Amino acid sequence: MEHASLGALRVSRIGLGAMTMAGTYTSGGGLDDAESIRAIHRALDLGVTHIDTAEIYGPYRSEEIVGRAIAGRRDQVVVATKFGLVSHSGGGPGAVDSSPANVRTAVEGSLRRLGTDRIDLCYQHRVDPHTPIEETVGALADLVAEGKVRHVGLSEAAPETIRRAHAVHPVAALQTEYSLWTRDPEAELLGLLRRLGIGFVPYSPLGHGFLTGELRSPTDIPDDDWRKTNPRFVGAAFARNLRLVDEVRAVGAEIGATPAQVALAWLLAQGTDIAPIPGTRRVARVEENTAADTVVLSPDQLTRLDQLTPATGARHDEANMSTIDR
Repeated sequence: MEHASLGALRVSRIGLGAMTMAGTYTSGGGLDDAESIRAIHRALDLGVTHIDTAEIYGPYRSEEIVGRAIAGRRDQVVVATKFGLVSHSGGGPGAVDSSPANVRTAVEGSLRRLGTDRIDLCYQHRVDPHTPIEETVGALADLVAEGKVRHVGLSEAAPETIRRAHAVHPVAALQTEYSLWTRDPEAELLGLLRRLGIGFVPYSPLGHGFLTGELRSPTDIPDDDWRKTNPRFVGAAFARNLRLVDEVRAVGAEIGATPAQVALAWLLAQGTDIAPIPGTRRVARVEENTAADTVVLSPDQLTRLDQLTPATGARHDEANMSTIDR
């Protein structure tokens, strides 16, 4: 598989997101840790070197699964995890806390669960409005000096926050949503990241599963799935957003690719500093997603996809959008 550059860090240009291995979309029914581990092993066998998790996924379950899966294969993997949505001073899961003390506690816990002595890419999961970013990144810089963290990342950070963080310690990567479904980063973020030499890791590159083409009605979504209340998956917005999938499917039919592979191939065509992390806990999905590495879109197909109108509706509900640094 070809590789992408996240600052000074090289990763496979298609990674694997481990969020759903902890049941994050649903209440956790039907989870199979053994299948999740097989999916990670299959990804490694196919050349994936970039595995992304977070302490809040579960919480903790996703990191534990990743740790079990990479045991004996640690040197093959760039392990990325995130802190900041679990407060270890009493707030617990869901409490935003990037204070220096919490950063250190979170990293120590992640190291233990992952069964490793270093985190290759450590992200602040959400910007903490109560802790200056300089203090958070300063704590990470100390952990870099100690060898416990190799590279620093940010997630859902606004341009000014990125500039301030990068002035304290080099930021290797920014993670936020980006896909044919969500084009927001093109307005300002991508240009800024390239000027600063920061790589970009799009999460939800398949539009929370919408761009796979398998959802044709809101009734296809389980009742305990959080997408049931996402503005893009309800009412008239859902029907309007099917146009995206239909065009992606049409391009795929021309080249013998699935909608998911077309959506990922479009992202890969946006630059060698972009490394999407499609999430799954299924071996078959890993095989489908990684095969997008060989999909080549023609200039005409790229233009057609570029001209698509992004999804109708806010990308999160009000509660989730309120946690995003803007």
